[in-house]
Amino acid sequence: MNDIFVTQGRSRRKIQKVSNLHHFQVELFYQVIDRQLQELNNRFTEVNTELLLCIACLNLSDSFFAFDKEKLLRLAEFYPHEFSSTQLLALDSQLENFILDMRLDDQFSNINGISGLSQKLVETKKHIVYPLVFILLKLALILLVATTSVERTFSAMNIIKSRLRNRMGDEWLNDCLVTYIERETFNQVDNETIIQYFQNMKTRREVPSRFEAKKVSS
Repeated sequence: MNDIFVTQGRSRRKIQKVSNLHHFQVELFYQVIDRQLQELNNRFTEVNTELLLCIACLNLSDSFFAFDKEKLLRLAEFYPHEFSSTQLLALDSQLENFILDMRLDDQFSNINGISGLSQKLVETKKHIVYPLVFILLKLALILLVATTSVERTFSAMNIIKSRLRNRMGDEWLNDCLVTYIERETFNQVDNETIIQYFQNMKTRREVPSRFEAKKVSS
């Protein structure tokens, strides 16, 4: 690795002489890392990154070594509909007692993952003692599912609302997205049932109009 790197296909007089170690470490490895970081930055916004860092504070390994109360309170602030200002103060107190309880209770020593922690809290009835912490855990668990659902929706939106259908209204777009995203469920519905449903809708619309016509004629 300390030998001079030989460049193929270039004049050796015009290039800087570097070792094989420098070539593979700087010109290849660092460039790959930079591209990966750029891809991650393009995919995850600052808010998403902060959310993931806050959720990482719930990691159970090494007796909650990554536990950080301030970041968990910051995580709760992302959900104002779930945590009011008064509940944030109560959550601060609950987190203090929660972490002490978890580290002293042997029942929580061999749990893997946030889902296992939530299940054990329910089994031991401690989700009643720490209700706000339990809500925080549930929000952390559904975050990945919610993020995946949003990505699926945006992917489907690019398919449904194409250049040929760029004037599609919001209501129509929403209906098309639901049927496309949940197509596995809609495929189980018989076509005859759908036809009968729309025929009934047409009938209900026509009946009042006939009644009104008789009323006007009379």
